[in-house]
Amino acid sequence: MCDRYHLYFDDTGSRDPDHKPDARDDAMNCFALGGVLIKEEDIDTIYAEHKKFCKEWRVDYPLHSSSIRGGRGKFGWLKKPENAGEFLPALEQYLLSLPVIGIACVVNRPGYLGRYKDTHRERLWMMCKTAFEILAERSAKFVDEQDRKLEIFYEESGKREDRDIVKYMRELKKTGSFFENAKSDSYNPLPAADYKRIIMGEPRRRKKNVPMIQIADLYLYPMAKAGYDPEYRPYKRLKDHGKLIDCLLSEEDLPMRGIKYSCFDEW
Repeated sequence: MCDRYHLYFDDTGSRDPDHKPDARDDAMNCFALGGVLIKEEDIDTIYAEHKKFCKEWRVDYPLHSSSIRGGRGKFGWLKKPENAGEFLPALEQYLLSLPVIGIACVVNRPGYLGRYKDTHRERLWMMCKTAFEILAERSAKFVDEQDRKLEIFYEESGKREDRDIVKYMRELKKTGSFFENAKSDSYNPLPAADYKRIIMGEPRRRKKNVPMIQIADLYLYPMAKAGYDPEYRPYKRLKDHGKLIDCLLSEEDLPMRGIKYSCFDEW
């Protein structure tokens, strides 16, 4: 019997806390890490369904969220309303059919700066570290409850960014959560021993041509967008079909165990 979950995650938005966002029509100014949790025994199914979908639509290039939404690059054919009207509903049904669980940490940049820029100016770089620790911890806690181990895979981004992800994981296994001093009745951070027990090895880099990375990308944007518009249709569809970790948690556990929306209260 397989005893592991795989976490595949991607990022969206700049990791620079001071990044001045380009003009965009979605009103988003965030950094997020997130994607999907997949049982190890379902990986073959994911590969097969991805191959089937892409063959049906004659797509021999990665399913890239921003390109699909904007009809850009190789997805320029989606500029035609009739093409988008056929492809997008089919893509939605494909994503809803997969045996995956969406999970993410979304940091609202204006709120983050408002909270930390004066008192923690020299530590603003920790936005990425914070997002990774929250994502890793919540994934690990969920997986541990299923009596399974966790392997982590991420989309390659850049040499420095990729090294940082591995470094953050090493630190968690060595010293435990960055939030260790924030213990309270409502928050119980994982100690280093639990990270070592639950998470197998170090995060591993994967290219965009890996189907699970593409699915992580396609799941992440709706989760991030929901921080600004909880009625966003793709997010609502994922939620209504039980495809998010929030759907598997009690109302009591949601704040500390579900998808994390950080610093939105100060926006």
